[in-house]
Amino acid sequence: MDSVDNLFNPSLAAALKNLDPDDGEQIMEYFKTHALLSREKALLQASVREQKKLLVENAKLKKDIEQLRGQLQEKQKRRTAKALFSQAPPPPIVSPALTTLDKEPASRSGATAAVPANRPPPSAASSEGRDRPGRRRRGERKARPVSGPLSLGAESRVDASRLDLRVGRILSVRRHPLAEAMSVQEVDVGENCPRTVVSKLGGLKDLNQLQGSLGVFLCNVKASKMRGVVSQGRLLCCSASDVSVELLVPPAGSAPGDRITFLNYPGEPDGELSSKQKIWELLHPDLQVDSKGVASYKGCGFEVKGKGLCRAPSLTNCTIR
Repeated sequence: MDSVDNLFNPSLAAALKNLDPDDGEQIMEYFKTHALLSREKALLQASVREQKKLLVENAKLKKDIEQLRGQLQEKQKRRTAKALFSQAPPPPIVSPALTTLDKEPASRSGATAAVPANRPPPSAASSEGRDRPGRRRRGERKARPVSGPLSLGAESRVDASRLDLRVGRILSVRRHPLAEAMSVQEVDVGENCPRTVVSKLGGLKDLNQLQGSLGVFLCNVKASKMRGVVSQGRLLCCSASDVSVELLVPPAGSAPGDRITFLNYPGEPDGELSSKQKIWELLHPDLQVDSKGVASYKGCGFEVKGKGLCRAPSLTNCTIR
């Protein structure tokens, strides 16, 4: 109260006592209490303003951190690609036929040397000479498939980043004309023209409910005919059995063409998955729906950047196919 007493002139207290000897002191105490409350209110308002300011600065710092993280990932990709390009090329493959040809002139340089007793007849030697270039060419053809460092690095990476997974909207759906258990969808995946996708959805009887809904589609599989209809993609769904089947649901706010990525597995997808490497077959066992209903690869969720995770409507702890 000493600091509050300094706010009032002592003559004010004396004047109040003279005007009202009985209640002068109480009036003065009321003034002091009111002044103290006003000061506390001002301090509280200043604290609230400081807290709001800190919240704004915190949000700005979080945004800056996200931008720096993206820049760091881009730099890491460029550094990796540069390191792969700078690697020395593999040593050239020397055919045994070339080594034999290089040594043969030296043995022929001695024109006065005696002819060996076991020297093959001219016809055999000429046929051997004709065969050597053929062996040489075959050796060269074997050397051609050797890939550069970058392609070797891409092929050795077998994870979910090689899958071109996108959000797609089912524009129309119908039964396959030759297979009752299959359906044919026209799907918008963010391209100029919709794609045709053939799916086996044994657990879904009412196909009309799929029209207009969003789903998750694998877009870099090789186009193939399925009972006479060319399929240009794969619709991902989760199933606990052949009867219980559900489509994976993208997060709210997703749009056709949004790419689905994996935080722990950065990288660009293949243009088209090689059927010889069987990438889908290798990755498929690790595609699961976890106990919270989140679609994941090795515990890393299917994420649409900035929008959220893909989920199963009701199923948990089941496979994705």
